[in-house]
Formats: sequence, structure tokens, C-alpha cells
Amino acid sequence: MQIIEVSNPAHRKEFLQLPVRLYKQEKNWIRPLDTDIEEVFDPKKNKYFRHGECTRWILQDNKNQTIGRVAAFIDRKTSKTHDQPTGGMGFFECINDEKAAFLLFDTCKNWLQSKGMEAMDGPVNFGDRDKWWGLLVDGYTEPNYGMPYHLKYYIPLFEKYGFQEYFKQYTYHRLVMDPLSEKIREKAERIARNPSYVFKHLEVKHLEKYAEDFRTIYNKAWVKHKGVNEMPKAQAMNIMKKMKPVLDETIVWFAYYDNEPVGFFIMLPELNQIFKHVNGKLDWKGKLIFLWHKWRKTCKKMFGVAFGIVPEHQGKGLEGAIVIAAANKVQVAGQNYEEFEMNWIGDFNPKMMHVAESVGGKIYKTHITYRKLFDETKPFKRAPIIE
Repeated sequence: MQIIEVSNPAHRKEFLQLPVRLYKQEKNWIRPLDTDIEEVFDPKKNKYFRHGECTRWILQDNKNQTIGRVAAFIDRKTSKTHDQPTGGMGFFECINDEKAAFLLFDTCKNWLQSKGMEAMDGPVNFGDRDKWWGLLVDGYTEPNYGMPYHLKYYIPLFEKYGFQEYFKQYTYHRLVMDPLSEKIREKAERIARNPSYVFKHLEVKHLEKYAEDFRTIYNKAWVKHKGVNEMPKAQAMNIMKKMKPVLDETIVWFAYYDNEPVGFFIMLPELNQIFKHVNGKLDWKGKLIFLWHKWRKTCKKMFGVAFGIVPEHQGKGLEGAIVIAAANKVQVAGQNYEEFEMNWIGDFNPKMMHVAESVGGKIYKTHITYRKLFDETKPFKRAPIIE
């Protein structure tokens, strides 16, 4: 077997094509967009190269057939915020062969050690946590956009190598018209009857206003958490502009108390319900297919991008009230949405788990983010709980 660093178009093609071969019998696998994968490794398009470095490899057998791939990376903004300098590995795909998998893992470990790292997390992304993060261990249904889908035999490959569970990430699911529990519904209805509370869905023509409301709520709700910085105005507007091409105004909601923004529930159409028809290619043909499905409103699933309530309004029923407002609007508007999911809720965040459960969500998928300590004599610690 031969490890080859990806350095030319032929290597990049093999990196992208390997999963197509590995998953050809997996009816629920949805091929990621090639451009989404390649942008991770493009210094011109991935801002993480400003404070990090990354490389990737393919593994070929003695017949020059590609049988594995992997990437390793260091984010120098976060690598030294752990108990030991910690890098990352991800985009792992491999045949069901322990020797091949361990060679890929060793390649990542050796590269990271040469850069001063003492541990590696994986499989993770060289980028934000909302994409390509964690190993799927339960819930092998169609993946949401940006969420990884994996072969079941990857679990023992990771764990036999010495990766340990750092934290779990849950995807919560509910049907749009499922009733809330009586307790939550009563609290939500009490909020709805209070004239000081007003619920509004986003209007694209006032995008700048909603970007500022989003920023206000975000900064009050999350800045107190470790490692979360205050969001500047430009960043909030940039987030909204990025979502604009796929926004559905009727499923992006804000709550106000005495005209002050106090909560948001941002949902988007689940894009993989459309992208599964384009076979990883968003070329002219893929774009036409995408626009046709968007026009026909064939997407029946939406997913929660962000849910935020300012601290002084948490636990009062506002979470349920926003969900009811959104569900009622979807029904009146004649939309096709039948279900929604909330991705990426870590088991280190019990408050957010409670929010998902309080609006009727049930755990539907589980991913695990593993950590491998290079010095196995050191005590292993799971991710700390957010208080």
C-alpha cells in the first residue's frame, strides 16, 4: 500500500470519487457537492488557512487502486485551548481493512506530531463545526446537508485504533404538526396571550433589520459561553446574505418583547432533499435541477440552523411559542413541509438539549467526535459541560 499526498488534479479526482465507489450500495447516502469538499482545501476560499494549515492523502493498493483517503489539519486559534495541543483529522473514507485504516490514521498522527500536536480530534472539519463533523454511529437515514454519513464498520476502526469518545452530537426530529406536550403548550399559549410578545417571520426586503436583531439576540444568548466572541454587525449581515439564496421567509422567525428582539428560530429548507438529485455536481445542469425543485417546492423537510433565546426569557415557554407560530404559518401558507430536524446539539450542552426536547424533538441521529491522545498514559477527559 502507498500513501500519496494529494497534489494534482488526478489525486483530487480520486479523493472525490472514492466515496462514490464505497457507498454505491448505501441507498441513503447522498453525495456531497464536489465544490463543498474542494473549498475546504482551497486557501483562497477557506478562511481557516489564515490561522491554520491542512494537507490530505489518498491510499492506493498494489494495483494502484484508491482504497482510502484522509486529511489532517491544525487550527492554531484553538489547538492550544485544550489540555494538550490538539489537531484534527477528517474526510476519512476507507475499505473495510484495519491495516489500511490504521495506516491512514498513522499518517495523520505523524504529520500532526511533527507540528507539535499531542492529540487529534476526528473525524472533524477544517472549518466551522456545522459541516463534516463527527462519525455517524446511529440513525443511518438520509443525511442533512453538510452532515456526514458513514459506513457502520468505521466505528470499530476508530475505536480499535485508540480514539475515545470526546462528545456526542445529536440530531433531533419532529413532525411539523405534532402537538407539543400539554405542559409546554400551556406555557407557550400563556406567552402568546401576552400582548408584550410579538412573533414575526423574516422579510427579505428588510434583511438588514433582521440581521441586526439576530446579532442582538446572539450576543446576549451565547457570548457568555467559553470561546464564543461577540458577533460584529458585518458578520451578522454576511450570514444572512449567505442564506438568502435558499431562504424561505415563512420558516425564519423572531420573537419580540416590548419591541425588543428576544428570540429567533432560523430554519431552512433541507437542501440535501434537492442536492440528492444532482449527483454532487452543481454545474449548469445541477443548477437547473436545483431551481426546478425549489420552484416546485418539493422539499418536505426543514432543518433548524439556529435557535436562540436571551437569558431573561428562557424557560418561560417562548421556545414553544415560536415553534407554534412557525407551524401555524407553514400550514396557512400551504407549504409542503412535513418534518423538521435540529442538527448538531452536543451532549455537553444540556440546556440546548432541553430546548430541543421542549419543542417536541426526539433524538433521531447520533454522531461522535472522537479524540486520540498520542501519549496513552495521560488521563482522558471528555468535553466539559456548558453550565
